[in-house]
Amino acid sequence: MSTKMTSGMALVLSACAGLAFAGDTVTTDFSSGADGWVGPSGPGGATTIEGSGGNDGAYMQTVFNNFGITFSNTTNSAFLGDYTTADEITLSMDIRVDYLNFFGQDVSRPWLVELRDVDGATNGYPYNSVWFLFDNVSQANNSDWSTYSVTFDPNAIDLPSGWGGYGAEDPMTFEPTLPDGVSFSDVLSGIDEIAFTTFQPGFFFGFTDHTIGIDNLSITRTVPAPSALAILAFGGMVGTRRRR
Repeated sequence: MSTKMTSGMALVLSACAGLAFAGDTVTTDFSSGADGWVGPSGPGGATTIEGSGGNDGAYMQTVFNNFGITFSNTTNSAFLGDYTTADEITLSMDIRVDYLNFFGQDVSRPWLVELRDVDGATNGYPYNSVWFLFDNVSQANNSDWSTYSVTFDPNAIDLPSGWGGYGAEDPMTFEPTLPDGVSFSDVLSGIDEIAFTTFQPGFFFGFTDHTIGIDNLSITRTVPAPSALAILAFGGMVGTRRRR
């Protein structure tokens, strides 16, 4: 039996080579408020929205003394929910470090994004999460605005390169890991909280003075455009045409 590529199939393959994918991007630039983002506040300091000096315009700043700091969101649906409905996700943000000091010494700290599933937590953990370390930030390296981003497939089963998990502990190494039977996509199918933070799972730091600003927090959910889906559907119809 031989297979013949019909002219219709050739047309589909040609069209697929240039498929358009639609990206739905939502960005918080703090020009209209916090959009659900909160930073640390309490005895150690406070988080405010500054009207100028961001990248550019308004930005969120924390001046805080503690083991670490976290900017998180539990209310803005654009950054939460089921990530697996997209083919690709991009998370991006800007950061500026004005002061990061531990007992008189300038230091660096991990800077990561963590995606948390509270509903799936087990064994006394507050949540299951997956997290990506962007960099170690410091006043020396991030005194100007720096942009960090990560793009990933939310439907992946295994943790992609550079990602870590939280919600259980490896019995041999005692390092944080995802619970048995919980995959990367399992966590991403129900995000209850997103956090940009210096708290890297498995690490601990002493009280540190932080003066850090963030801006342009964004999420892009990419799916095939409707025209691309139509082409793929057409390809499914003609792709099995054979002759003996």
